[in-house]
Amino acid sequence: MKLLHASDLHLDSPLSGLSPEKSALRRRELRSIPAHLATLAKSEAVDLALLPGDLFDSVRVYPETIRALAQALEDMAVPVFIAPGNHDYYHDKSPYAADWPENVHIFTSPELESVALPALSCVIHGCAFTAPHREDDPLSRFTAPDDGKIHLLCIHGEVGLTGSYAPIDPKSLENSGVIYAALGHIHAAGSGKAGKTLWAYPGCPEGRGFDELGPKGALIVSFGEPAQLAITSPDGPPMAPTDLDAQPVAVKFVPVCQRQYRIETVDVSEFSAALPQEESPDLVRLLLSGESFHTPDLSALTAQAAPRFFHVELQDRTALPTELWARAEEDSLTGLFLREMRARLDTAGEDEKDKLLLAARFGLAALEGGEDIRP
Repeated sequence: MKLLHASDLHLDSPLSGLSPEKSALRRRELRSIPAHLATLAKSEAVDLALLPGDLFDSVRVYPETIRALAQALEDMAVPVFIAPGNHDYYHDKSPYAADWPENVHIFTSPELESVALPALSCVIHGCAFTAPHREDDPLSRFTAPDDGKIHLLCIHGEVGLTGSYAPIDPKSLENSGVIYAALGHIHAAGSGKAGKTLWAYPGCPEGRGFDELGPKGALIVSFGEPAQLAITSPDGPPMAPTDLDAQPVAVKFVPVCQRQYRIETVDVSEFSAALPQEESPDLVRLLLSGESFHTPDLSALTAQAAPRFFHVELQDRTALPTELWARAEEDSLTGLFLREMRARLDTAGEDEKDKLLLAARFGLAALEGGEDIRP
């Protein structure tokens, strides 16, 4: 048996950090995610799909977005299970309360519900958020029967002892008796093991900001494979190996994103040479590094880089020349002042460093009766 595990599509996200035109384009690209997932489901010949929540970014959804999702899920032509999350929680006027294709099952209760798929000798256990927050463990007191069937979980929540978004105690996962827990809520791919239960997050299939970096996608999960494979994460450490005894599980991450958010460091002296020759489809934040007497002209550099990326923004991380500190070891008032400022900088937070550097520059100029070294 093989399944598709995807979550946190956040369709109709506002994407307010971009220009109106690019925000609209990105929303259209997000709306195409379900179709990409349907294509993946067909190419991988999956037997079912588990979608644990936050498919929509809020309870207000455009009709065309609902139609696009419904059509894609119908096109999968396999059983599809949705566990509404904290962003798209279930209520009597939510999109999930409308008619959906016959192959789609939507969990509507905060209590666990079990749905058997006799043809696959499989049982899906899932539940729904019915409010924006949930502080109880949805798996408390749950244990799947030991009946020889493949038992799976489809739940939106956070693995941990406490939290506001259905905290799932690792002990509850261990006691659940399921072979695989398809989880949603965390936007970076990751996994772990609790007893014989493998749990995993696929992450979001498209990044929406610089807190969601790198390739994004979905998981293809195979049961009964002869080889036990390690799950590899695109944006973190390797996930837990899948060495389950009765039903070996192989999990594969498949990128589906059209664009990536990236953060890269560029030496300000090599800025022009570091720009790509052809336009990149990605959204990039360039951190300017190196030493500079003058504050970089971010507007001019951004204008130079803009044609090379779908979206680019710059941040100045350059340092003052080392000559600022050249006299720090002197046995003089200047040396004492510079040593004190450098000590403060070593323990300062990022929000304080700019002010302290400015104070060091102005202080040195005042002590020496000279000009600021970085006008």
